[in-house]
Amino acid sequence: MKIVTLTLSPALDKSTTVEHIAPEHKLRCSTPRLDAGGGGINVSKGIQRLGLASTAVFPVGGSNGRLLVELLMHSGVVVEAVEVPGETRENFSVLETGTGFQYRFTMPGQSLGHQEAETCLEAVRRLRPDILVASGSLPPGLPETYYAKVAALAKQIGARLVLDTSGAALQAAAHEGLYLLKPNLGELSALVGVEKLEMNQVDDAAMEIIHRGTCEVVVVSLGPHGALLATRDGFVHVAAPIVEKRSTVGAGDSMVAGMVWALGQNKPPLEMAQVGVACGTAATMNPGTELFRPDDVWRLFDWIQTFGKRYRFTDF
Repeated sequence: MKIVTLTLSPALDKSTTVEHIAPEHKLRCSTPRLDAGGGGINVSKGIQRLGLASTAVFPVGGSNGRLLVELLMHSGVVVEAVEVPGETRENFSVLETGTGFQYRFTMPGQSLGHQEAETCLEAVRRLRPDILVASGSLPPGLPETYYAKVAALAKQIGARLVLDTSGAALQAAAHEGLYLLKPNLGELSALVGVEKLEMNQVDDAAMEIIHRGTCEVVVVSLGPHGALLATRDGFVHVAAPIVEKRSTVGAGDSMVAGMVWALGQNKPPLEMAQVGVACGTAATMNPGTELFRPDDVWRLFDWIQTFGKRYRFTDF
């Protein structure tokens, strides 16, 4: 099964540690770690760690872009890079070891013009994936309806579209229709037109999205509480095991990677969501921007399958 990820706002992720952050002082940091980042890119990296191949489509520019491509190719991810003017952005995260607090600095995405965005779509069309993952924010220069165009393209080529984004871009794509949505609580609230959802309202809200025909599958990310899976057959809560959290960077992308891996293996929806929760939880166990370790994933997956069914929404 052919999997393609689309990332419109790729980033060179840098992470480091320092004992204490204080203003007006020279802070002695550890040697920085460099990672290729951005929603779909992280998904491709996660899929690769789980033993499946995918092709990552994304725009790149400048020395940061070249380094990002090198990092991905070194990790074994197949790259379909679209050269654009300018410099690929950097993101920066610092772990304060004295407190365990993490500070994350996210830079604006590299501006994309109409022609560059169309070239990205043409790359996806040419690759003709069975599963297309569009993940991350839209960069400056693109209209909020761009992911709706991606959804329309997925229909044309017969691909199942997995979308992980937010705001107006999410709303526009949802109206076009897709296969799987992964909103968090805030994003789900916006989709059903309410300011805030309580935990006991999540199942009804997710089922409302399903009954509208917006998508076939909704997996609502609930952070440390796991996720809610909703399909036309109903809904189920997938509990997450309690772990020592070291970083939340890439946890959402790791969750998507696990679910897409499961889709690529033709796993049933419940197992797909369970693998996703295991990957997302495993990612929080690692520092910086490291994503997850497969050994952690399968250990947590076993816990979810064995003990997770004992937990309900009312337990939280």
